[in-house]
Amino acid sequence: MAPKEKYLPSETEKAFLAKVTNGKYDRDIITGLKKFVEGTVAQDMQGFYSKEELDAIMELDGTERDLQARMPVKITRHYFEQALKSKPIQTLVKASPKETYDLDGAEDPGKQMSYSPVEGLIHKYELGLIYVASTCSAHCRFCYREELIAKKEITREDGTVAAKGLAKIKDIVDYVVEHNRLVDENGGRHPETNRERLREILMSGGDPMVLGNKNIAQWLGALSEAGIESIRIGTKELAFYPERFDETFFAMLDAFHEAYPQTNLRMMVHFNHPDEFLAKDPNGNYVENPQGGLEWIPATRASVQQFARRSWINIDNQSPIIAGINDDSDALRIMQRELKRNGVENHYFFCGRDIVGHKAFNVPIEKAWHILNESQKGLSGVEAHARLSITHYKGKTEVAAVTNTPFPGVKGGENGVVIFKLLRSAADAPDRCKVTIVGRNDEAIWFSGYDDRVIMDEAELYSMYDIQPISALAAE
Repeated sequence: MAPKEKYLPSETEKAFLAKVTNGKYDRDIITGLKKFVEGTVAQDMQGFYSKEELDAIMELDGTERDLQARMPVKITRHYFEQALKSKPIQTLVKASPKETYDLDGAEDPGKQMSYSPVEGLIHKYELGLIYVASTCSAHCRFCYREELIAKKEITREDGTVAAKGLAKIKDIVDYVVEHNRLVDENGGRHPETNRERLREILMSGGDPMVLGNKNIAQWLGALSEAGIESIRIGTKELAFYPERFDETFFAMLDAFHEAYPQTNLRMMVHFNHPDEFLAKDPNGNYVENPQGGLEWIPATRASVQQFARRSWINIDNQSPIIAGINDDSDALRIMQRELKRNGVENHYFFCGRDIVGHKAFNVPIEKAWHILNESQKGLSGVEAHARLSITHYKGKTEVAAVTNTPFPGVKGGENGVVIFKLLRSAADAPDRCKVTIVGRNDEAIWFSGYDDRVIMDEAELYSMYDIQPISALAAE
């Protein structure tokens, strides 16, 4: 077999990459539970897991309910220090036997592999998502990419079984260039898929910020050369290790902007709770800022301010609503207000996905809607931009409304209804903004909780699985 061709950077890329240096970081990461079990972690970390917690976890080790097989354990020193003052953060990062009490869930949530034309690329929507890293500095127990992080084998579209692989620069560049060539030659639409040009890429994983500056720069340069107009970097590093965003990183971004001034950059950050970025006093209370708002953790605020100084970078936050972590309207209100005040847009809140073990984490859909709705009371219009989304195979779906008023004469609507709206339809978006209406079920944590109460299904969220509206079933 002939060796695979390597990607060859342009002269512009070479000049840009020559200016980039890697920083040096000491995240002081604890990986796995061995050091906690053996008592060899630092003295101040000795009680992070109680003996009872560790005994319960280790009883499951090597069984089908093995917690670390489902999702590896990992934490940074910075995040540990915040967790000491926060029960929600402890819940987010500490392994618990409840995760594997029920292992129901999809091996490939959202059926992403159905939209993977080359390894490491998901081209489900108008943008492409690329896996550039297979880990993060710490691991959220509810992680939506647990199958990637844990290197689980997934059944592919062609029937083969293999773990998800990472993207390679040449493969992605070749795909983008060829896709866009066909679009341009066909009057603005792809001749086979009817899609428009691929203009935007989300670098994801894992967390791209575990990569060195030079590696990130290689991706930024290559994607820009391929014609990508907007690049997103999805990261939780501002919560896990804000010191990662140092002078060398921002110098790399400045050099990138100088080389590719027309490429937009958007940081998609993942704060799940205000305890991840707000300072606390010795009593555990947030600290008032004399000039307004609340005091931030200094390193986190400094990093956000550096982004804000660069008008060509946007920064957005998105977060799932997870049981025991942020299913609290007061916490979400504080988070949305403080983020917007400091230049971070509130993009999305999500209902939990159907990952393996999701029943330990997911908040009922209707409860999540009410929590977000309550959290946005008292916020200004610009502070309350975020919507509640749940990811269906057909696309990103907004939980648009939950009513309390019965619908007289409408079977299934006796206790009110839930209205789903397709915000982003997959592929060429044929069903964007179509709706599905179901009768309420305050225990439903996934679409399947409404299988027996579909009232109207314009969006075909259920009919694609041969689930008919109850009016049609009654007629039969």
